[in-house]
Amino acid sequence: MQPIQAQNSQANIQVKPTDDAPIISKHIYGHFAEHLGRSIYDGFYVGKASTIPNTDGVRNDLIEALKAIKIPNLRWPGGCFADTYHWMDGIGAQEDRPAIVNTWWGGVTEDNSFGTHNFLNLCEALGTEPYLAGNVGSGTVKELSDWVQYVNHNGTSPMADLRRENGRENPWEVTYWGVGNEMWGCGGNMTPEYYANLYRQYATFMSAWDNKAGLYRIASGANGSDYNWTEVLMKNIPKNLLEGVALHHYSVIDWNNKGSDVAFTEEQYFTTMKSALFMDELINKHVAIMDKYDPQNEIDLIVDEWGGWYEVQEGTNPGFLYQQNTMRDAMIAGASLNIFNNHSNRVKMANLAQTVNVLQAVALTKGDQMILTPTYYVLKMYTVHHDATLLPIELKTPDYTLNGDKLPAISASASKDAAGKTHISLVNIDAKKENTVTVDLSKLNIKDFTATILSSDKLQDHNSFENPNKIQPKSFKDFKFKKGVLEIKIPAFSVVVLEGN
Repeated sequence: MQPIQAQNSQANIQVKPTDDAPIISKHIYGHFAEHLGRSIYDGFYVGKASTIPNTDGVRNDLIEALKAIKIPNLRWPGGCFADTYHWMDGIGAQEDRPAIVNTWWGGVTEDNSFGTHNFLNLCEALGTEPYLAGNVGSGTVKELSDWVQYVNHNGTSPMADLRRENGRENPWEVTYWGVGNEMWGCGGNMTPEYYANLYRQYATFMSAWDNKAGLYRIASGANGSDYNWTEVLMKNIPKNLLEGVALHHYSVIDWNNKGSDVAFTEEQYFTTMKSALFMDELINKHVAIMDKYDPQNEIDLIVDEWGGWYEVQEGTNPGFLYQQNTMRDAMIAGASLNIFNNHSNRVKMANLAQTVNVLQAVALTKGDQMILTPTYYVLKMYTVHHDATLLPIELKTPDYTLNGDKLPAISASASKDAAGKTHISLVNIDAKKENTVTVDLSKLNIKDFTATILSSDKLQDHNSFENPNKIQPKSFKDFKFKKGVLEIKIPAFSVVVLEGN
């Protein structure tokens, strides 16, 4: 859905339910945990001996927080790290595991104390689907196929027997597998033609020829607007070897000057949001290529890295990518998720980068303290869309203007859940102006609405360890519903989710 620019300051939304509308896959609301900075060690994993309450070394407060947002999947161990990671170094007795130098992120030495069993047991504790990223850049076909057998085979085999020796009788039955990461860059600086052939080889040996095991194999996809990459993969990889094609896009001001995480100007905010909203054009153009080679819509688009990326917080390790999370990040999250929802006929999974202490994190930790970010609360508000049926909309929106440039001020998506409740998520990215949104719901039998809002006084506002509850969702009443028409006054830089019964 491409928003239409309205001429006045009022946004208009027509909700148009259809019988063939897609389901919004809950996996659009996925997460990403890379061995990067304080994501795994001192983020998720504090160790069993820690005084911080934990389950098998993973912080209990983080487990509970992620359960509350119904985290549907978690991608691991990277990222760039995945193509230097050798999974057999992370199994067996922890004291016997070899160390690894994380050459991508800070050059730190890791002891491999968090490995396959730790991650997959964490996913079980979270009730979430694991998404394992395989090493294609520096690994081998045998290494990846052995990993599949280690975690999935239920019979007698060398790898299944090794898993049992290491204390796990039953397989974890991992469905989602990434075949390399960013093969155009840190995964090996490959051409798409070379990677497509390499992918075919890896995908062939990961499963039986008919893939009766039901592996969901995801090809390393394009960097932003590299449409040729998608073209080559769709053209050269047989459908029977491919379930999903990835896409990576970050909301960045300038890769050489990314700006402060909290001390940013409105001009920097505007540029960030322009980059975030570019996701809609990227998806449209990549999907158009996919439609050409896959008109039956059998292969999914997987946006397995997205989010805001700024300079690291002052005084922190540049290689750790630690940044604060402000109302700007709430705007990125709300608008991006609306885009994914509206493209849910082809977009079936997305992974916010990253879960804790890295980039656009949902949680930040400091010793035994943990804070939840504005992004976390947007994801919590949007859980109502998980596996709901998309309600297609037509949106006419006023502009958010700055220095002669303009962006659509209002972003929206709508769905109907299995219980028959209608949910509408609205984002007003305008940094200064309240906007009125009128929603025509005359085609739906709705009697009443309730609403929740996430807002704050300044775009730069954030939750801190000194004031962890500064930004939280609140009940919202500034709307009217009469004769099937909903009228909402949505404050500047805020997110509103409405529920109709």
